[in-house]
Amino acid sequence: MRLLITALKDNALPDDLKYVVIAESSLKPLATSNRGAVGFWQFIENTGNKYGMKITNDIDERRNFFISTDAAINYFKDLYAIFGSWTLAAAAYNMGEEGIKTEMLMQKVNNYYRLYLNQETQRYVFRILAAKMILSNPEKYGFSLTEDELYKPFQFDHMEITVNQPVPLYIIAQAANTYFKVIKDLNPHIKNYYLSAGKYDLLIPKGTAQGFQERYEKLLNQWLELKEKSIYTIEQGDNLSIIAKRFNVSTKAIMIWNDLSNAKDVSPGDKLIIFTGTDVLDSSKK
Repeated sequence: MRLLITALKDNALPDDLKYVVIAESSLKPLATSNRGAVGFWQFIENTGNKYGMKITNDIDERRNFFISTDAAINYFKDLYAIFGSWTLAAAAYNMGEEGIKTEMLMQKVNNYYRLYLNQETQRYVFRILAAKMILSNPEKYGFSLTEDELYKPFQFDHMEITVNQPVPLYIIAQAANTYFKVIKDLNPHIKNYYLSAGKYDLLIPKGTAQGFQERYEKLLNQWLELKEKSIYTIEQGDNLSIIAKRFNVSTKAIMIWNDLSNAKDVSPGDKLIIFTGTDVLDSSKK
């Protein structure tokens, strides 16, 4: 929340806008709506694209707190420029600017509290106000939280990395001396098991940036060597189920390793990557 407060202040926006993200997603990066809105600020895809967020099969930056917050700030600036009112800007954030413009035109009203809107948007600003009232004085409303129940400060290191080919996310995790789950939790915009080719600014656990690049390169080279030794050529009569049973792995794992969307998209002579006997980190020994 401190990061958000600073971002709002730096952009000369009202501090109370920090409660919008609570009303939208309860600060849950994987939050989704039945209208296709995703992430902390609940952007639909069209608006996300408009404000520069990358949304693909591999990456969804609506789940990235920093990128989506920059987008939300820019969106609110645009909405305020259109409506000249923060309540109307908030209503338009929920309903869409064209929807609010239409209602204002049809009703001859330019005040949020006097507009007749759909039930969700009529309640929207009041939900934001309720979040502000409760969080400003939780004890008054029956909430008594101990220090242990509060979210810990968000601590991390930034790590820029360029990937020239798909790389397993667990390689990133091991290079950061942590686990796949931690990297996914820190980088919820990464949707899959691999990083596709490209440049990334990743969050890794605090204190692990030192030596990361050396560890990463060593682990990557080891994985590439193993990959070269793990090629299987499909034979006549094979299917993924048979191959999976032969190598004692799952069909889904083979599909992930080979970027297959359909188990039937294989033919005799095709080459598959199949890892067997790979080491698995034991958390009790780390």
